[in-house]
Amino acid sequence: MNWYGVKAIYYFEMARSWRTMMQSLASPVLSTSLYFVVFGTAIGSRMGDIDGVSYGAFIIPGLVMLSLLSQSISNASFGIFFPKFSGTIYEVLSAPVSPFEIVLGYVGAAATKSMVIGVVTLITARLFVDYSIDHPFWMLVFLVLTSITFSLFGFMIGIWADDFQKLQIIPLMIITPLTFLGGAFYSISMLPEPWQTLTLFNPVVYLISGFRWSFYSVADVSIGLSLSMTFLFLITCLAGTYWIFKTGYRLKS
Repeated sequence: MNWYGVKAIYYFEMARSWRTMMQSLASPVLSTSLYFVVFGTAIGSRMGDIDGVSYGAFIIPGLVMLSLLSQSISNASFGIFFPKFSGTIYEVLSAPVSPFEIVLGYVGAAATKSMVIGVVTLITARLFVDYSIDHPFWMLVFLVLTSITFSLFGFMIGIWADDFQKLQIIPLMIITPLTFLGGAFYSISMLPEPWQTLTLFNPVVYLISGFRWSFYSVADVSIGLSLSMTFLFLITCLAGTYWIFKTGYRLKS
């Protein structure tokens, strides 16, 4: 294992992030504050509790998950796309580092940045509403697994994209709508049939439900199913990344 190579990639990516850390941190803080002003105060004050949890506290896991998904994909996709765009990717591929070590460096840095932003989002939420974390260990498990999984997904998007516009297509057109429709701001049990059943085909539902369970011990689906689906997403992304390096898809052409 070439840890020197892994650390070189990791530290380079983290250094790039620190240079723009104010923008990276200001965005989730501002967006979280606006969500709480609009949803938590203006709308939440007119809503009752959901499963025994105040609406302001209920939406916190959804807000954190929204930040995690978007930041993980954005950080990882841009991190690998820019070397492709500038041509420096060939220096990385020719270096004495394996594909696993390359992915570990890029994805590790992207996941670290998204977890930092997730924690910042939680701290910002504390300024607006009190909340509890019933299962802190499982909260960390979902935080880490989600960050790694969607950083891998973002890594694949960065390989697939051949211009800056394509980097935004999947996050804006697919991931964000799925997050909003996945119970980020409501419980899917509030939906009438057949929408409640159709929502179960949304993979983000299982991420948000499991993450919310770690806070308040309430969930739309069982915690076991949420964990199983999270690991399934992780394995799928690992398989996709392995295929990219095995075939050289958009890396060697």
